[in-house]
Parts: sequence; structure tokens; C-alpha cells
Amino acid sequence: MSPMRSQPPAIQISALTKRYGERAALDELDLEVPQGVVYGFLGPNGAGKTTTMRILVGLIRADAGRVALFGESYDWDRGDLLARVGSLIEAPAFLPYLSGRDNLRVVAGSGPPVPRGRVEELLDIVGLTARAHDRCGAYSQGMRQRLGIAAALLNDPPLVLLDEPANGLDPSGIAELRSTFRSLAAAGKTVFVSSHILPEIQQLADMVGIIDRGRLVRQGPLEQLLADSGEVKVRVPERALEQATEILRATVRAEVRPQGHGPGWLTVAVSPAQTPVLNRALVAAGIDVLGHAGTGSDLEDLFLSLTGSRR
Repeated sequence: MSPMRSQPPAIQISALTKRYGERAALDELDLEVPQGVVYGFLGPNGAGKTTTMRILVGLIRADAGRVALFGESYDWDRGDLLARVGSLIEAPAFLPYLSGRDNLRVVAGSGPPVPRGRVEELLDIVGLTARAHDRCGAYSQGMRQRLGIAAALLNDPPLVLLDEPANGLDPSGIAELRSTFRSLAAAGKTVFVSSHILPEIQQLADMVGIIDRGRLVRQGPLEQLLADSGEVKVRVPERALEQATEILRATVRAEVRPQGHGPGWLTVAVSPAQTPVLNRALVAAGIDVLGHAGTGSDLEDLFLSLTGSRR
């Protein structure tokens, strides 16, 4: 579903800073999440993802910066705004001697009013109905994760923050989770998901924000980010390789390198949409274009190019 542009962002973060001693967990982070999307929040370990989410739900306080939820300034004491947020941050904690159903009832009784029948509805949505009467202490990690997601959705919040929600889930569980998140976004809710499972985020997210060392390094619609980070492969006569390399670098001011998979091929680090520009520059210099191919990137390629190999 496309973002609801007429509405204020679900989340707006400006110059958010959090330090632990000499280490900056967040370094003037800027972030904006529209309403009605699934937003993938990505970064290497220690990049500041969990710190950001803990600030958003009032578990810790920022040292500086501003957070707004739904266009309203938010701080740790804004319980009215926090009531509009459901969250699963780090590992879910439940009473091990109570059943999954009773744990949800306890959570439901400690927050905003929950409609009658909502607990049973959510147990069905997360696939726990058959095990709802079992003690939570006997649940697997994946089952506890499902129960945590159900708890985050209890009061039908318009904004859901989920930190590594697929932890412990098998492939079928991950697929079911994806369907649930897409349904929430289709209903106008915003799902903010931090995850290390990049192929899953590529299938799931409308938008992506990538942070590294506490700062935003890229943000935008996923489809556009991947298109912009693609490559164009151009084939020219071998005798013209050096001249073509210089011309292409001067034309698009991007990396140009030998492709290595055949004679005369060059790889240019630009979007495939730039192919006509490359062709015109080569032809104008009297260099024949013998072939070309455009390839998009995938999310892992983009992630690693922006953050290096730290994962």
C-alpha cells in the first residue's frame, strides 16, 4: 500500500542522540516513516536499531533530539501517544506458569481496553489456538515470539514496532508473519520492523531505512532504492576499453570496472535507467556499443555496499 501522504508521518525523528559513555549509540539520527507502510529498519549489529526502538516506546530516554508520533511531539511521559503503539522489543517476557491465553489476558488487563474476543482472534492470527492452553514455559522460542507479536497487537494499535519478530520462526511461520504484516499495512496501520533477514525484508517492506554507527545512511521506497543501486553492463571493442572507461567515468561520475566475464565488457555502477545516457556518450566519441545489459540490485547488495561487511 502506498504511504498516506496527506497525513503526518507515523514516526518522525530529528537529530536523535544517545550516548553510553564515550560511545554514541545514536549520532543525530534523522528518520521519517509514513503511515500505512511496512518499514524495514536495517543496520549492522550495534548500529543503533534497538536503541532507537527502546526510545520510541519509552524504555530509555534520548540525550538530545526530537521524536514525533503521528505529528505530535513525543517524550517518555506521553502515555496517550504510547497507547497508540504496540511493540515487541527484544525477547518477549511472559509468566512461564500461565498458559499462552492467560498471559495475553494479563497483558490485556494492564493496558488500554481490549475488545471482547480479541485474545482468541489474535491466538488464531499467530497460529497458537491449538496450544493456547499450554503453559508458556513449555513454549519453543518461535511460539513465544508468536505470543509476543499477539501481545503487541492486543489493542489494535495504528503503529506496531517489532524488533527481530522472525526470531525462532520456521519458514512457514515467517511466511504467515509476512501475510499478517501486509494485512496490517493494507488496513492503514504502520509496521516498523527491525530484522537481519534481508531477503524477507525485501519481500515484505514498502520502505527501508538503513543505519550505520547511529546515523541514517539511506532511506526511501525499497523499489526505488534497489533500482538506483543497480548496474549497467556495456560491451565495446576491446581496443576501445580504456577510452570507453574514461568517457563513462566522466559522463556519469560513477565506478566503471572491467566486468571480467567476457572480452570488451564494462560494468558501470548506475541505474539501468541511465543506459541511454551511456550509449549516447560512447557513440558521440566514435565507440561502437556492441551490447549492454541492465541489472538491478538486491537488498543484501545494497546493505553491504552502504555498511561494509560488518553484520
